[in-house]
Amino acid sequence: MSLIREFREFAIRGNVVDMAVGIIIGGAFGTIVQSLVKDVIMPPIGLALGGVDFSNIKIPLKAAAPGGEAVTMNVGLFLNNVISFLIVAFAVFMLIKAVNELRRRFETEKEAPAAAPPPTEVYLKEIRDALVAGKK
Repeated sequence: MSLIREFREFAIRGNVVDMAVGIIIGGAFGTIVQSLVKDVIMPPIGLALGGVDFSNIKIPLKAAAPGGEAVTMNVGLFLNNVISFLIVAFAVFMLIKAVNELRRRFETEKEAPAAAPPPTEVYLKEIRDALVAGKK
């Protein structure tokens, strides 16, 4: 019974909702990045390299049998996925960097001590000296 109670507390606390939102946004972002790499970045690179379509770069391991498919290593698809990963990793890095910078600024503003008021003893001595100087 304790395990069910712990899970309910975990789910109610909001961590599950935050995690679900992150997964959904991450999936959508991954789709956008995948399209960026496949449809925008790789065609000009392939064109610059002589019209190579990276998604079709394959290393045959076994020839196609009659009625079957060849066994290949899909190097081009792997390259596309590596580039997609690098873009996502960089975007996440920049996001974390921005969040850390905001957190640092917020904590610095919050922790900044207020200017200490001058001690009243100094003011009293100045007043006394001014009064003594005024009587002379």
